[in-house]
Amino acid sequence: MFKNYIKIAFRNLLKHKGYSAINIFGLALGMAVTLMIGLWVADELNYNNHFENKSRLAQVYQSQTFNGTTQTGPAIPRPLEFALRENFKSKFKHLSMASWLESRNFNYEETAISLEGYSVQPEFTQMINLKILQGDTAALKSSNAIMLSQTAAKTMFGSQNAMGKMIQVNDIDTMIVSAIYEDIPEGNEFSDMEYLMPWSLYVNKDWIKSSVDQWGNNSFQLFVELADDVDLASASAAIATVKKESDTGVAPFNPQLFLFPMREWHLYSNFEDGVQTGGRIENVWLFGIIGLFVLLLACINFMNLATARSEKRAIEVGIRKTIGSTKNQLVKQFLSESFLVVILACILALGITLLFLKPFNTLADKAIAFPWSNLKFWGVVILFIVVTALVSGSYPALYLSSFKPIKVLKGTFKVGKLATLPRKILVVTQFSVSAALIIGTLIVMAQIDFSKNRPIGYTTESLIQIPVMSNQYLGKSDMMRNRFKESGAVVEMATSSSPTTEVWSNQSGYGWEGKPEGFQEDLAFTQISYEFVETLNIKMASGRGFSREFPTDSTAVILNESAVAYMGLQDPVGKYLTQGSNEGGMRNLQIIGVMKDMVVQSPYEPVKQAIYMFDGSNNASYWNLRLNPKNSIRENLATVEKVFKEHFPNALFHYDFIDQVYAKKFAEEDRIASLAKVFTALAIIISCLGLFGLASFVAEQRTKEIGVRKVLGASVANLWLLLSKDFLLLVMIALLIAAPVSYYLMRQWVQKFAYHTEISIWIFVAAGAGALAITLLTVSFQAIKAALANPVKSLRTE
Repeated sequence: MFKNYIKIAFRNLLKHKGYSAINIFGLALGMAVTLMIGLWVADELNYNNHFENKSRLAQVYQSQTFNGTTQTGPAIPRPLEFALRENFKSKFKHLSMASWLESRNFNYEETAISLEGYSVQPEFTQMINLKILQGDTAALKSSNAIMLSQTAAKTMFGSQNAMGKMIQVNDIDTMIVSAIYEDIPEGNEFSDMEYLMPWSLYVNKDWIKSSVDQWGNNSFQLFVELADDVDLASASAAIATVKKESDTGVAPFNPQLFLFPMREWHLYSNFEDGVQTGGRIENVWLFGIIGLFVLLLACINFMNLATARSEKRAIEVGIRKTIGSTKNQLVKQFLSESFLVVILACILALGITLLFLKPFNTLADKAIAFPWSNLKFWGVVILFIVVTALVSGSYPALYLSSFKPIKVLKGTFKVGKLATLPRKILVVTQFSVSAALIIGTLIVMAQIDFSKNRPIGYTTESLIQIPVMSNQYLGKSDMMRNRFKESGAVVEMATSSSPTTEVWSNQSGYGWEGKPEGFQEDLAFTQISYEFVETLNIKMASGRGFSREFPTDSTAVILNESAVAYMGLQDPVGKYLTQGSNEGGMRNLQIIGVMKDMVVQSPYEPVKQAIYMFDGSNNASYWNLRLNPKNSIRENLATVEKVFKEHFPNALFHYDFIDQVYAKKFAEEDRIASLAKVFTALAIIISCLGLFGLASFVAEQRTKEIGVRKVLGASVANLWLLLSKDFLLLVMIALLIAAPVSYYLMRQWVQKFAYHTEISIWIFVAAGAGALAITLLTVSFQAIKAALANPVKSLRTE
């Protein structure tokens, strides 16, 4: 019996090739989108699965309150390590302090490369189960040992054995390669970790030595692995008040420590006012829902096209029932056709997925591999086929099998108006989803464009930064400024203690006239050189930048507009701030200028209040160079490199374009917008395929009516309108449903950004006009084709 069902199903597919092609391709497209989104969602949910003990790993976070606003992050003070080791050692199996991800220059003979990595304590490698290929995990106990990833070792030493080789790091430290470890695969934390250096060397820096008892110096990271018999909640509660109880000086900020588990690092990293508020998990939900909706659109196509052909199948149903077929047998017959279509569509969908997985990875910034050997995946695919076949085939099967054989065979059976109602509802549902996706995508694009066009307070074009975090550059910035300018490739240069697009340090401890009692200031802090304002082309609201003509600028400061408002200052230029205390020494700092707000951190958030102090020690982290616009970029860079190498022949010449660095701040949102555009386009294509097929059947059903109307004098335009208006009405109803739903959901989304666009009525007008235009284009082909047909042929007796 089953074999017979399949045979008949194949015959029906081959008999109606056009209908079958639309059905299979539309369903395959929907299934392919759902499969790719499913792979993406699985990759997100399985993030950090490389670490077998990820349920036991955590990072110490802290929340601090400034003037009623709570800020949460991973930066912690160094004394915390000693407190946890001494008082809570039973809670933890391993502890490891760590630096932030650092880019360093490495030299070996003629090879010079830049690598990123961390300075950590020896326990770190055991915590993350680092697979050592050569050497051993104890390598970091030596202060001159370095561990390299397999890729980094190959890049630096080629086919040579890297073990025991001596390399220069930042032209300061000579390190011995003591271990090679296997690269941590993408889709996991620390996948960008190309080297590990010993913590014992890192803490030899003067500023870190002095931090050993500074509870207010939050400049480090601390990772922990829980003891086997300890749960995360109890360990987190135990350490909550350690910092506040250890130093009364930080008590006013109410520091609360907690353990942030590795399993939540990737998807739940957002905190607002001390409360966890989600993160990338929102994107996972968003695209998961989009995937289901796209599949639903494809299923609706199947249902609509199957029920639209009801009159064609009515006689078949009547004859089958007359000769003894039961309703259950007919349901099985139609479901078998549904299963066959879905299986063929799934095979095609797998092919589409394989074909487009690489460009999808590029678009999504992923490295997803097709899971050929994953039995769970194939189990999900089988379940996927069953569910899709039942969802798309159940309604047509029940509908077609319900026909009365007497009416069908007597020729009195007609599909009434109520019979078309479910199809109309499905078309409205289909285009409601498509219109909502169009509107949502347009709003996402508008938000990104709004943020990109936000005034950022300086000029990024032709501006580069060179990292100079090494002793070899100390005291040489003025000399290099003169050499660069003399070369003609650079019009101006200035230094800074942090990158132009980041804040590396925050400070408090300032006083000023009118400061409220108990006010806890939190200022972004950057040290800059002369010509910083000129180099970045910063607009000044009042006053001036640091100038060589004023020796007193060594004790001067510049504020941004946000800091002036934050501190409640009126006409601040010429006034003084105080820093320090009467006991430890107080110094006066004159405000010489107020600069227009620079967007340094997130372009979606308000500019943070900032103070800029003169770099009197000539100890910068970055050189900022404004290239000469009269020359080509290539020519300028070649000249700059030549001058750089003349003075630092062994150093790696590395630079970043500021406009490119700034553009990376939009990377995540750009990816979301790109993916949304692709999925929306595919959803529209799927909807149009269904509409095209439906329009062809409607035109076929009304062939004789069209012939009569043409004989009676109806024009092509009249007939086109006759066949198109019903579809246009359905799409307009869909737009009326989609518009308020989209507005409500997207309004909530844009309000997550402090700096956000207003949702314009024109977005809905454009989406509506686009949807109607697409509908007309889709339906018009069949409508005009039917209208142009010869009425003699359509009115002939069958």
